[in-house]
Amino acid sequence: MAEEMTGGCQCGRVRYVAQVADDEAYLCHCRMCQRATGGVSIAFKNLSRVDVRWETEPDRYAASPIALRGFCRECGTPLTYEAHGHPYMDLTVGSFDAPGRFVPTEHSGCESWHRAWLDTSHLPASRTDENPSLVKRWMDKVGRLPD
Repeated sequence: MAEEMTGGCQCGRVRYVAQVADDEAYLCHCRMCQRATGGVSIAFKNLSRVDVRWETEPDRYAASPIALRGFCRECGTPLTYEAHGHPYMDLTVGSFDAPGRFVPTEHSGCESWHRAWLDTSHLPASRTDENPSLVKRWMDKVGRLPD
């Protein structure tokens, strides 16, 4: 049974409601996604277009002859990958308000992946709230840490 999930961009201008039936998501490592996000990969949730309702439509960029990419023109958040004429689309996992539900089930575009970035669990890790300098900057500006 589908669950209604919400999401949107960093600044809040673009918002959506999606009907999500499962926890499956995937990572795309293709060069187009790397360039579009500035990252080594991007996490996507594939959904039927009819299961996504935009409260505020994203801006769209003709990223290639075969697809559009949705984004927020104000804050730059990448939101979608939409192949022309396809009944499904991809929403960025990080744009969901509760992205922790999703689990990666496959890799796409692996011809461009950077193996050193696939498993970084062995690297030292720190929490944002354990960085005194960063905490002070946030507290001085807005009185709280970001979500």
